[in-house]
Amino acid sequence: MAAGWLGAGAAQAQDRVKLDGLAIDRHEVTIARFAEFVQATGRVTAAEREGGGHAWGQGWERRPGWHFRRPFGQAPASPQWPAVHVSWFEARDYCAWAGGRLPTREEWTRAAYTEQLGTPGFVQGRTYPYPTGDSADGANTNGTDPWPTLAPVGATRAGVNGLHDMGANAWEWLADRQGDTALTAGGSWWYGPPQMQAAAMQWKPASFYVVYIGLRCVYDLPTGG
Repeated sequence: MAAGWLGAGAAQAQDRVKLDGLAIDRHEVTIARFAEFVQATGRVTAAEREGGGHAWGQGWERRPGWHFRRPFGQAPASPQWPAVHVSWFEARDYCAWAGGRLPTREEWTRAAYTEQLGTPGFVQGRTYPYPTGDSADGANTNGTDPWPTLAPVGATRAGVNGLHDMGANAWEWLADRQGDTALTAGGSWWYGPPQMQAAAMQWKPASFYVVYIGLRCVYDLPTGG
């Protein structure tokens, strides 16, 4: 992978928003940034090791050659696309490597829907139905928008608390587990606006890796940080 990709990923990783004793990535973790993790740790993702990630066709189908570096089996339009084809375990380990952890459902929900900072265009203290506000406008869904699949992080309109893509673009793994499943939140480019809402979170097998599930991390701050 080109060195330029790594530099871009590192710069993006520094952009975090402080909320209630923690910081959260402003953007979803990018291909470039996830590549730094696998380079540093020698990790081979399950999608690479097991012959490709999954997409929906006649049920879930494995797609040879699809993995986080090549989400649709070819070089991505941008290394700043969200990293997808990542399992919950890989997402957890990435966040630990980056000095953080996966957000809990409560943490993610509060960050995604309740304005805490007085971000322009949002009312401080108000809880919104979508991470983009009163409507899904500006998000990368399966509706009318500039992005047929994934969008580079930061390309969509900033939402509640100045965060990007808490709704749509890629689903995001959360820390919450039920047996062999883990929770995903936010919807994706594959789905419409209803999946962006808090009630639409979905449980998926924690070992699953698919073309529209990615991640972002949170970081605990020292008291008073």
